[in-house]
Amino acid sequence: MSKERTEISSLGEFGLIEHLTRNIELQNASSVLGVGDDAAVVDHFGRQTVLTTDLLLEGVHFDLIYTPLKHLGYKSVIANLSDIYAMNAVPTQILLSIGISNRFSVEALDEFYEGVYAACEKYGVDLVGGDTTSSQKGLVISVTAIGEVAPGNFVKRSTARPGDLLCVSGDLGAAYVGLLFLEREKKIFLESPGVQPDLEGESYVIGRLLKPEARKDIIAFFAENKILPTSMMDISDGLSSEILHICKESNCGCVLYEDKIPVSEEMRNAAFKFEIDPTACALSGGEDYELLFTVAQSDYEKLVLNEQISVVGYITEAEQGAHIQTRGGNKHAITAQGWNHLRG
Repeated sequence: MSKERTEISSLGEFGLIEHLTRNIELQNASSVLGVGDDAAVVDHFGRQTVLTTDLLLEGVHFDLIYTPLKHLGYKSVIANLSDIYAMNAVPTQILLSIGISNRFSVEALDEFYEGVYAACEKYGVDLVGGDTTSSQKGLVISVTAIGEVAPGNFVKRSTARPGDLLCVSGDLGAAYVGLLFLEREKKIFLESPGVQPDLEGESYVIGRLLKPEARKDIIAFFAENKILPTSMMDISDGLSSEILHICKESNCGCVLYEDKIPVSEEMRNAAFKFEIDPTACALSGGEDYELLFTVAQSDYEKLVLNEQISVVGYITEAEQGAHIQTRGGNKHAITAQGWNHLRG
């Protein structure tokens, strides 16, 4: 039985917005006025406001052949919330704008928004506005996230200091390997549409790509344990690129230990299937949405309380450069191999 399809044109722009936002319930006291007026009203009661925005384009940032719309909605929100957490702030509101072609039905958009609302609910964030417009081809998604932080508690990339510990949350490289599997299956499907996908046992790495999470728990841990990182950013373009960002912005160097980089058993096994080095996946793979941060050595005793945090190296003076110490005891300069969409 074919699913019912409602054409977007049958609702019109305002009808569509009303349809997609009809069940919103505001969760934050700071959300004074949400969807339905010319602008939203947000009052953060003396706290500082943090803002970030992301543009996602079909064919550049995502592929609808293997990305379910619900997962895409969820991930679009997570990518932005991760940037807010990377400032040591708490996200409170998002604005979401989409450009859509007549390829998409109202039901397809409902699916996308289901993912958006699932992320908002899980992270306690309000969708307070946005825009819809027609697109000649492909889906265009723009998300802006708003957060709040106590004055003086936001954390920048540019404030790491020599002697600080270099740390990451979670494990790295799994999203990249998940992408390799999906791209492989897409190629097989396009060549032989009848062949069933073979993704047995790879749910962890594929889940890390299609349904990532933002590290709300790490920010809560910092607050509970009175830890204020000296610098921080999220890992969306690969560990090596992000480490070099912190070193450049903070005018410092670092030593990274290969054997300290956290990788999951699932990622390691999956990488071997492609005959690639798990360390290379962790250094260069993007979209993990983990946090990379530096802390003073005096906070080390508090850090070890959290199994989700790994100390992977330390910050040095700038003239010492940024290096990785391999398992074999060799030292190499860290190079940015991360994903760069402008480089194609």
